[in-house]
Amino acid sequence: METDSLLTGTVNGASGDYGSWSGSDHRGALGSRRMSYSVARELCSVERDSDDEDLYIQQAVVFIEDAIQYRSIYHRVDASSLRLYRWYYSRICQWSLGLTIAVVLLLAFVERPSSLSVSSDPRNRSPSFEPLCGFTESIEMICLIIFCLDLAVKSYLIGWEELRKNKWLIGYTVVISVSIIDWVLSVSMECDERLRVRRLLRPFFLLQNSSLMKKTLKCIKRTLPEIARYLNPFPSCLNEHAKNGEWELHFRTMPDSLMSLLVQSVGYSIFFITFSVIGTYCLMNLLTAIIYNQFRGYLLVSDQYPFTCCCQYLTNLSSFSLCSFSAVVSFSLPICQVARQYTEVSYMDREQFRKIFDELDKDCIKEHPPLPQYRSPALQRLQVIFSHYYLTVLGNAVALANVVCICTVLVLNSEKSTAERDSCVLEIINLCFILYYLFEMCVKIFAFGWLGYLSYRNNIFDGFLTILLLALQITIFITYRLPNSQWDPSSHGVMSLWEMVRLVNMLIVFRFLRIIPDIKLMALVASTLLDLVKNLRAFAGILVVVYYVFAVFGIWLFEGAIKPPAGMSMECGTYEQLGYWPNNFDDFAAAIILLYDVMIVNNWQAFMDAYSRYTTEWSKIYFVCWWLTSSVMWVNLFVALILEVCLFKHQTYSFIPRLQKNTTYIVPVNNLTAFLHLCRPQQQNFSLC
Repeated sequence: METDSLLTGTVNGASGDYGSWSGSDHRGALGSRRMSYSVARELCSVERDSDDEDLYIQQAVVFIEDAIQYRSIYHRVDASSLRLYRWYYSRICQWSLGLTIAVVLLLAFVERPSSLSVSSDPRNRSPSFEPLCGFTESIEMICLIIFCLDLAVKSYLIGWEELRKNKWLIGYTVVISVSIIDWVLSVSMECDERLRVRRLLRPFFLLQNSSLMKKTLKCIKRTLPEIARYLNPFPSCLNEHAKNGEWELHFRTMPDSLMSLLVQSVGYSIFFITFSVIGTYCLMNLLTAIIYNQFRGYLLVSDQYPFTCCCQYLTNLSSFSLCSFSAVVSFSLPICQVARQYTEVSYMDREQFRKIFDELDKDCIKEHPPLPQYRSPALQRLQVIFSHYYLTVLGNAVALANVVCICTVLVLNSEKSTAERDSCVLEIINLCFILYYLFEMCVKIFAFGWLGYLSYRNNIFDGFLTILLLALQITIFITYRLPNSQWDPSSHGVMSLWEMVRLVNMLIVFRFLRIIPDIKLMALVASTLLDLVKNLRAFAGILVVVYYVFAVFGIWLFEGAIKPPAGMSMECGTYEQLGYWPNNFDDFAAAIILLYDVMIVNNWQAFMDAYSRYTTEWSKIYFVCWWLTSSVMWVNLFVALILEVCLFKHQTYSFIPRLQKNTTYIVPVNNLTAFLHLCRPQQQNFSLC
């Protein structure tokens, strides 16, 4: 269970690196680390002027932002340092630093061996563009200077006591130093060296810049021992038959290899059935369960720690006015609106405080405009009918009927050639449905008003596709006038009638996705997928690091290793017979594609066999390590993360209050959910006046 911040270690309380205070406040804290909020708590217990009040508000703002952004709270908290801190973590500075990291990582595609070629196939590969010596080196040096400035700012903000105990920043210093030394060697050798150590160290810049990525890396690090203990019995399963290569046939997943063994003996079928049941269905699923058991809840517990600090800081302020609280959360207008409800009372309990922070957990709070007012009773009656939910249900039923009609016509035309297909029937059917879609859009605009109609995202989705379908129908009728069955649908205009009808069918099927928000379980799955994309950023970042490191190692080991021989005989199922020539390590882009193929394609042993024949048998270690990292460990970690997000999403929905009828709430799985769970169990009052 993670209870440490990203900046770990102990600090001498008398160092004075965490703000402006008198030395007497710290002489009794030698040897023990003191959190920044405890310092602010002591300062809040004395009489303060307006400048001190502004400083405490700034500290509270920074601590809340640290909790939201997964950042450490161990940094300087004096006024000038806080201004520098907030400027450093401003959007423009962080985007600039992220752009610098992206540039230094992308240099691998341009550096020698360059990936700027049409094809990576060594049989017909054209000469790739090679930049002049000093071009990429100049860009890299600019990036290294920016990293040096970044290191200097971080070192100042956390202080010397924290810097010398922080492994990430020490590693950051070492990586920058080694990169500069290697850069000088490259320039002195006129860019002719083959081994560039700094290319292998570049992914570290991506890791150290993301606090969430560091936490995810700790999760994976905690899971690896269990994976190692689980895989430990596997080497004992190898027997003397492995010496003659018989194991390669046993552990292949290609059907043709398995069938070739059945020719030798029918008894092999018993082995393959047993191996499939035990290996594929039992052991691999057991591995997934073990990884998930270690990974489960770890990110949640890791997220709770900064929120604990934030909650303790805010609840321990002995004199914290409501206007100060409004200033702290001034970045969120909904919070200020809720906080004003407590202006007449002198305290706020923890549950009320949790409800205020509940506003931060909502990405969007949208009040729909009021319905237009009609004076005519007939129009009012029509407005009630067209604004009813049953109209949406009817629209979903009509969309389903349209999809069924399209599928029926396509099945009937599946055995016919393009010239024999009568697209006019399907076109007329689609036209009738599109006219209904247009009618539905118009009556909803009448019932809700133009602004009210656009306030629903489903209506925007339906309206856009309806207008697009109507434009396609008008284009078809302008192009084909009144087509009849004697026309050749495949030879008229820029696009044939059949192609245009296919485009209309695709848009209609895509429009059918409108039913997802109306079905609770489907809406939960869809929202989970969207939140999964947000939560996968750190996970995907570490995957990029792993790809980058293995690709650089592959180029060092196997660049130019495979050269197509003339007049060779190809064995079925080999690298040569399958035409895998473009999958090589001759440049960085080709190396990334090869690693992806090994991760996804089930005959990864074809690559391993080819490189073991063209180089040495030791090359198998590289491919086995990559397969274990990507296909075994990474896929199971991905499944564990999906399960964690899905269960967390379900728990989040369980305590969300009933929403108002005319209000749209979008509640994702994000940071503050951990804070809400944390503050829920206890009811403690803290003063606001």
